[in-house]
Amino acid sequence: MTSRSARIERNTLETQITVAINLDGTGRAVFSTGVPFLEHMMDQIARHGLIDLDITAKGDLHIDDHHTVEDIGITLGQAFAQAVGDKKGLYRYGHAYVPLDEALSRVVIDFSGRPGLVYDVKFPRGAIGRFDVDLFREFFQGFVNHAGVTLHIDNLKGSNAHHIAETIFKAMGRALRMAVAQDPRMAGMMPSTKGTL
Repeated sequence: MTSRSARIERNTLETQITVAINLDGTGRAVFSTGVPFLEHMMDQIARHGLIDLDITAKGDLHIDDHHTVEDIGITLGQAFAQAVGDKKGLYRYGHAYVPLDEALSRVVIDFSGRPGLVYDVKFPRGAIGRFDVDLFREFFQGFVNHAGVTLHIDNLKGSNAHHIAETIFKAMGRALRMAVAQDPRMAGMMPSTKGTL
């Protein structure tokens, strides 16, 4: 099996970000971003996706978290696009339902090569601690645009904002784990009738 890892650096006037991932990892996560709640959520992706994530970010947090959160999503998407390579042998599709107490969310992903986000999540409040929940959509939009994936995120039930967020990110990890797994029956084959993704 060839290495399915990537390291991406993205530097702008607003942020400086480095993302390293290993799709065949153990769920190890190391973060230094200045946005602790996002780190807590990305830890769910790593742990439940069995993906090693190492993310450092320096951003204009004195303004707000927006640029940092969005640019982490962009850089993470670029890293995934590089790590999956030509996509031969991938399962390609992944899905998961994850509950946490009263909350239940569903995430479905397709490494289609076509960016698309359908995000149906209504949080009961505007912030979790100091984290603006509107930024979750920005994170996922940046991710899909640069990973080249179609992503559907639906919160089906929930009244606790923290629980809702956690079910989304745990389901994201599980869906990614399924989608990027290598299917032994598809070894060397493109998972598309078009012959390319």
